[in-house]
Amino acid sequence: MVSLAATASTGLAGHDNKPARWGAVYAMALCTFVLIASEFMPVSLLSPIAQTLALTEGQAGQAIAISGVFAVVTSLSLTTVLGTLDRRLALLGLTALLVVSGAIVAFAPTYLVLMSGRALLGVAIGGFWSMSTSVVMRLVPEQSVAKALAIVNGGNALATVIAAPLGSFMGGLIGWRGAFFCVVPVAVAAIVWQAITLPALVVTAKGSARGMFALLKRPAVLLGLITVALLFVGQFALFTYLRPFLEQVTHVSVSVLSGLLLVTGVAGFVGTLVIGRVIETGLNRTLIAIPAIMAAVAVALALFGGSTAAVALLLGIWGFVGTAAPVAWWTWLARTVPGDAEAGGGLMVAIVQLAITLGATGGGIVFDAAGPAAEFLASAGLLVLATLSALAVARLDKRMGIV
Repeated sequence: MVSLAATASTGLAGHDNKPARWGAVYAMALCTFVLIASEFMPVSLLSPIAQTLALTEGQAGQAIAISGVFAVVTSLSLTTVLGTLDRRLALLGLTALLVVSGAIVAFAPTYLVLMSGRALLGVAIGGFWSMSTSVVMRLVPEQSVAKALAIVNGGNALATVIAAPLGSFMGGLIGWRGAFFCVVPVAVAAIVWQAITLPALVVTAKGSARGMFALLKRPAVLLGLITVALLFVGQFALFTYLRPFLEQVTHVSVSVLSGLLLVTGVAGFVGTLVIGRVIETGLNRTLIAIPAIMAAVAVALALFGGSTAAVALLLGIWGFVGTAAPVAWWTWLARTVPGDAEAGGGLMVAIVQLAITLGATGGGIVFDAAGPAAEFLASAGLLVLATLSALAVARLDKRMGIV
């Protein structure tokens, strides 16, 4: 989801004539897998985390929110903070944070320690996605960039499919601490692989975040980003609390829970494969349909959450549509600001992460106060607002001749 908005740091010297370094590309894909798996593993482990640390499900859900907060801050400031530091060293350092974060979370004795580990994960997420595309562009010739980006984002897609169900399954076998610690050796492997394959990535000029904020003065960009924010707040207000909903409303076992999460992930993977053809037939219609369908699914889950069969079907639709949403909005951004794709993409990373944070935080408050059904209806309300905002985007785009 966040990977589609990853952008380049500025001031990197190009080397299009260099031979392709596919080993480094695959090493980055492994890092992507660990990042996404680590970010969303709490979705399938909220209940046992809450029980062990004497928390509510809403409080445990803030483990996702805190990583989003630090990802936002990092994505907006990392280029300035790093200055002219070799980006190879920066990537290795950010990957090392995954190891530290995973170990801290796995052995966290208190809520504060758990949140500290998740905060470090947020730094790794924001930093990696802020630099990933520019680094890939330096690893392969220009004609191979698209293929290399697809490989890197393949780690994201794979993690989206298996992170939640695998976390639930492993949590049932070895506990939630063991499930979180499983990412540590994979992160170590990513560090070693990147250290062996990544070349020096010297920076020729210090970048600035000023360009991305200047884009907010454009009405089309501002309205589009507001729509993206509403979409992701609504999506993660529901998705973050999917496990407690399935346990308390659908009353499923751990094995059935893992299966339902797998259905959601596989449907999402399929959605990312077919969304390109759908966009070609009508981008704006797609942007409007996505939150409208998700709102309908959220209401249906609240009404028919007691039926396992109905929930399985609805989660398949949710995953198919929701996982493909970033692809559609990244395409919209590229068409809206073709000359400022890097700055716009960096801003999109921050907006999405902030929305995830707000969705997890607000959803937790509503979940604790009013229960799972009311929380899902609140998510539906936000997604309806996203639909109306997408309608406004379509009208503005048509008037301005953007798409």
